[in-house]
Amino acid sequence: MSYCDTCVVRNQAICAALDSNELQALNAIGRRRKLEPGQSLLWEGEDSVLVANVIDGVLKLSTGTADGREQIVGVVYPSDFIGRPFGKQTAHSVTALTDATVCVFSRADFDAFAREHPSLEHKLLQRTLSELDRTRHWMLLLGRKSASERIAAFLLDMSERLVQPGCEGPPSEAHQEFDLPFSRQQVADVLGLTIETVSRQFTKLKNDGVIDLPSRRTVRILDREELEDRAG
Repeated sequence: MSYCDTCVVRNQAICAALDSNELQALNAIGRRRKLEPGQSLLWEGEDSVLVANVIDGVLKLSTGTADGREQIVGVVYPSDFIGRPFGKQTAHSVTALTDATVCVFSRADFDAFAREHPSLEHKLLQRTLSELDRTRHWMLLLGRKSASERIAAFLLDMSERLVQPGCEGPPSEAHQEFDLPFSRQQVADVLGLTIETVSRQFTKLKNDGVIDLPSRRTVRILDREELEDRAG
């Protein structure tokens, strides 16, 4: 039995465009790899030698500033694609935030496979355009929205992305409680806020009955409609 046969995100990942024979050929050039929290898969500025599908877990994309600080510039989830196909250099470091499993391919092998399978290239283009839309939305979030709007929008995005395979679709009970893969400081870094502001906003949402915080990382949405209103 191949990795593809047991892959829980196969129908959502870029390889969903392939038939069984093509999946078998793709499986032959890939391998599963497990990552622990804090373990990096790719490093900014290095040669682009790997690409990967995320099977489970959450990873961050980050870049270093001139003064040595880290800036989180994106987050990837199960079924997302990471790495730079057809590119010579890795644009961002990719590091696991949680225990994660990825399906890794040599970039050279993957590039050759993609050239021979237009349906996969088409799926890559669709993913790229979706990422562009998400980036534009994030620019609006960081550039124009208040701190309270940023936190509310962030929690809604997390609730929609951190659901288990098979729970996609309209918000349901599966979307209402989730564990954040971020510390409060990382939330602040992602949203361009201070940790004090993040903590105040979480506390306010809890006191107002919009969310509950059963533990340091767990968020339970109690009033989704109100959270959407606060997200603007």
